[in-house]
Order: sequence, then C-alpha cells, then structure tokens
Amino acid sequence: MQIYEELVARGLIAQVTNEPEIRDMVNNGRAVFYIGFDPTADSLHVGHFMALCLMKRLQMAGNKPIALIGGGTAYIGDPSGRTDMRSMMTAETIQHNCDCFKKQMSRFIDFSDGKALMVNNADWLLGLNYVELLREVGACFSVNRMLTAECYKQRMEKGLSFLEFNYMIMQSYDFLELYRKYGCNMQFGGDDQWSNMLGGTELIRRKLGKDAHAMTITLLLNSEGKKMGKTQSGAVWLDPNKTSPFDFYQYWRNVGDADVLKCIRMLTFLPLEEIDAMDKWEGSQLNKAKEILAYELTKLVHGEEEAEKAQSAAKSIFGAGGSENMPTEKLSEADLIDDKIDILSILVKSGLTPSRSEARRAVEQGGVTVDNDKVTDIKALYTKEQLLNGLVVRRGKKAYKKVTL
Repeated sequence: MQIYEELVARGLIAQVTNEPEIRDMVNNGRAVFYIGFDPTADSLHVGHFMALCLMKRLQMAGNKPIALIGGGTAYIGDPSGRTDMRSMMTAETIQHNCDCFKKQMSRFIDFSDGKALMVNNADWLLGLNYVELLREVGACFSVNRMLTAECYKQRMEKGLSFLEFNYMIMQSYDFLELYRKYGCNMQFGGDDQWSNMLGGTELIRRKLGKDAHAMTITLLLNSEGKKMGKTQSGAVWLDPNKTSPFDFYQYWRNVGDADVLKCIRMLTFLPLEEIDAMDKWEGSQLNKAKEILAYELTKLVHGEEEAEKAQSAAKSIFGAGGSENMPTEKLSEADLIDDKIDILSILVKSGLTPSRSEARRAVEQGGVTVDNDKVTDIKALYTKEQLLNGLVVRRGKKAYKKVTL
C-alpha cells in the first residue's frame, strides 16, 4: 500500500481538490507541503498531534514538510472555531512560544540536511507595506465570497473585528510566499481552515497564472484531530512540565471505547494489518487496546523510557506492584499539625483539587481513595509515619498522586 492510500485507510483524508494529482505527487515523494501552527501557547497540545503524525508519515515516504510557525499571524488571531476575539499577545510572548514549538516538533520531524524546513511567517508578514499588500493581494479577494466562509459566518452575529477579517488574506499570502521561496506545492489543514486554504490556492493562480495550477493543491485533514486537544480539565500538552508523561499516558488510556481504535488507526505507526485485527475486539479487549494506544503515543512524544514508567505506574494503581513511577507530591513537615494532616489538605497540597471546598465535595461524593480504600470522612487524618511510607491518593478515575513526606 502506498502512502496516499494508507492515509485514506487510516481515516486522515476528508477532502481534496485534485485527488489524482495529489495521489501521484504524494506517492512519488514530490510533495513539498506545509502545515501551519499558530503559537498561541508555549507548548503544542494533543490537538496538534494528528498534523505532526501526518508530517512524519509523509516525510518517511520521501516528501518534504515545511512547519510554518505563525509568528506573524499570531498578531492577528485566527477566528476559526471561536466565539470571541483572541487576547492580544506581546512580541516577546509570541517569540517565546515559537521557540518552544521548534523544540517539540523536532521529536517528530527530521530537520537535518534540508529534509524539512521550519519557517516563521513573521519573516515576511511583519515587514509588509499595507498599501502594497492591498494592491497585490487585496484585489484578488471578494468580500462577498469571504463572508460565505464558515469561519466568518459563525462570528457575524456576535461580532467580527476587521483585524480578524484579515486572517484569511494573511494565510493565503503565506502559501504564495512559501510557493515562491521554497517551491511549496501543497498545503494541509483542518476543516476549519478550508476556506483559508482555498484562498491561498486561488491567490497563487491569480498571481502566477495557469501554469502554477498543477502545483497548488489543497488537502483537508479529518476534523477529529481538532477535538483531541481539550479535556474537561483543560488542554493536554506535549510539554512534560505542563502535562506529565504519566498524565499524558492516562489521557489516552481513558479514551472512550468508541474512539480507541479510531485513535490507534489515525495516530500510531502500528501496521494497518495489526490494527485491522483489533476491529473485532470488544469488552476487556478494548482495555488492552487503550493500553496499546497510550503506550505508543507516550513513547512517540516522551520516549520509550518514560512510556515504560507511565505504563508501570498505571498498572501499579490497579494491580500488584510498586508505585515508584507514579507522579509524586512531596509534603514538608511544615504541612503537618502534631505530625498529622487531614485528607482535605492532602488533596489541595497534592494538586488533586484546587480548593478545600472542592476537596470536601470530592470526599462527600465518594470520589476519593487512599491506598485503594474509599475515604468517607472529611476529617480523616494521616500520620507522619504513613506519609514516610507514601500514600497513593486518587480522585475520580483519572487523577492520581503518590503523596510522601
């Protein structure tokens, strides 16, 4: 199976502009493609995971990825999928976030010897002359057509700033510059980017003529990846200082039964034949599939050693074995009163709850255990000796800490 057919089989491609030509370019390693990442935080999260894995797959097949960091478009903010305007970031914050992205992407993409490029659209956007841009690019866009784009339609009722209205023009200009500078002939993105990407394709045709048409091809990623970045407790980050390898493992270990095989197919690099054999799995076998998913993705992001530690820690919670690899919170003697500490203080100081009131609710609702014993008394006390031995404290099904002194 060639790479394009594999992408389709894994459920990664939802829509294309010229499938025969795209298939030929991708399968023969002639695609120079880009995916954009706006640096709105100092870490990538699992919502970026599908794009990173796609770049890795295509590079392994001989194609050349361009990771475009939106250091310039971050000054504007993408209105897609949002109900309000993004907060404005300083130049220093944007640059710091860009630097963090570069370090994380290198775990997925090989940038050595020109095999891939990492560029920042601030290099060409920040120096643009506004009037020249209007004349060169603005004349190529119809306001009527722009207003039909889904990303703008969703915002028209609540208000769309003129600043954000320019985002489509900026992203389209990115494709033109990448085509001119690096021979970029293909772009990838989520379905919320479809109108913006078509704008870039049309801009190249308008500026460079029909001869460029064959090299300006737009693909659309399935939107599932966009849904993976958020959980009820917030984002799941690729930075181990923001989301520990254990918590990252647990996030994937706790995906729903209906999603686990879909995630394995889209995100892991396991052979399709092996994944196809899992299609008939059900019941307890799905728990095994979740362990495979969690291990493979933790290994991909944090390395094999951290994946082994996270898996071992997770197993120690539910079965026999030590808990030495579990995330640990160390208390000090100053946290104790008469060499004891109450359960509510443990929950707050370990970070398992943000406040004593929430800790109280968690205990009263039966959602807290200590060393596998359910805690029912909000005044339950634990001794210095117990802490020296270490207590495995759990809140709900997904949050665990080993609390020691």
